[in-house]
Amino acid sequence: MDRVQANRLEKDLLGIKEVPNHCYYGIHTMRALENFKISSLNIGQQPYFLCALAQVKKASAQANLEVGKISEQISRAIQGACDLIIQNPEHWHKEFPLDVYQGGAGTSINMNMNEVIANIALEMLGYRKGQYDILNPNDHVNKSQSTNDVYPTALRLATYSMLDPLFEQMQHLIASLENKALEFKTVLKMGRTQLQDAVPMTLGQEFHAFATLLKEDVRLIKTTRELLLEINLGATAIGTGINTASGHAKRVTRYLQQVTGLKVKTSEDYVEATSDCGVFILLSSTLKRLAVKLSKICNDLRLLSSGPRAGFAEIQLPEMQAGSSIMPAKINPVIPEVVNQIAFKVIGNDLTITFAAEAGQLQLNAMEPVIAYSIQESISLLTQAVRTLDEKCIQGIRANEQVCRDSVMRSVGIVTLLDPILGHGLCDEIGKQCIAENKTIPEVVLERGLLTQEQLDEIFKFENLVSEIVVVPDEEFIQAS
Repeated sequence: MDRVQANRLEKDLLGIKEVPNHCYYGIHTMRALENFKISSLNIGQQPYFLCALAQVKKASAQANLEVGKISEQISRAIQGACDLIIQNPEHWHKEFPLDVYQGGAGTSINMNMNEVIANIALEMLGYRKGQYDILNPNDHVNKSQSTNDVYPTALRLATYSMLDPLFEQMQHLIASLENKALEFKTVLKMGRTQLQDAVPMTLGQEFHAFATLLKEDVRLIKTTRELLLEINLGATAIGTGINTASGHAKRVTRYLQQVTGLKVKTSEDYVEATSDCGVFILLSSTLKRLAVKLSKICNDLRLLSSGPRAGFAEIQLPEMQAGSSIMPAKINPVIPEVVNQIAFKVIGNDLTITFAAEAGQLQLNAMEPVIAYSIQESISLLTQAVRTLDEKCIQGIRANEQVCRDSVMRSVGIVTLLDPILGHGLCDEIGKQCIAENKTIPEVVLERGLLTQEQLDEIFKFENLVSEIVVVPDEEFIQAS
């Protein structure tokens, strides 16, 4: 095949350029491909974002048809092209090859979508790719729009939808933790503060606390997510709605509600909304909070399973792989370790989002592409990390009941139960003697003749060693188990 047949010529502000004829994207995408060779990450790998962009374009085509800004034939063709992308964004991933890191506040990806939709629509109408005199990426697909209202709106929609899989995985993880709380409700163990013996508790109480820790974050993220539904679509360039028909913002928002099935609403102030990225700061902070809590839980799991002979060894994690290339029989807590690392990445992404949101100037924030990638990466990583932690770790944890109980009875911490009977000062002496002579609390108390064996048995029975707590899983989460 010769060069003329393999390529088509397209023209833009800077001149004429050859575009491979098989590509649905056009000259704007080609220039961006040349300009932004930054990473191996591309927009085509973000199906939620592609779907959201196509939804915005479809709603805009409907709104433009209503006021006669484009013909019914053109509108229907654009909507048909959008539907193909919405229904199967993965099928079109090669048509969105742009690097996730790009200058221009998202103009490149907006034009990439405009070009792909235009060329799909042209073929649906029986024309060739690039016949923009018939259906144009700017004049038709992008009618009554700007990157500055399309991009942030699509980003909000994509982020909103991406959180559903995270919530689903969180529900499964919390259910698993609460089931473990029930399984371990009679396993007596030692509680610790500052890594020192504190007072007794049950392993069930410890796992119940893990579940409660995470339930709080699910509720917080769900509440914060609703703020994403306030959009600036219709603002066009800077929030003034230039080049749109009267009432366009409300009109296109109404159509977007129908296209997405979401309760999107118009912004209170479009100029403010076009430049502000505050919602992403807030949402990212809730994701960071979740990451920190997951990491804390993983730290605890690694400590509780440490050993198996020279550590706490209170629980056994599922054995997933050989732990060493040199030390035989070694098994490492690889699942908690990888979740720790994901948490560190999410914390780093939060800082990136904070800096990028602060970098907005006047009527626009040009740093939204890095916000988009960072927050979507955080959600994706957390979703997979939560699933992995649940399926490959939590569900298979076993308790070493005798180890747990022995640590309680050897601990100096149980002297706290004698404090109301013998007084704090005398209990200090007893505890100090136990440590110095490597004896247990009951041994020293009996040696001193302070209490009888029968009294000690009553004081140190299970019901007195731990306080009762309810460990019945919430209905919302138990259904996921």
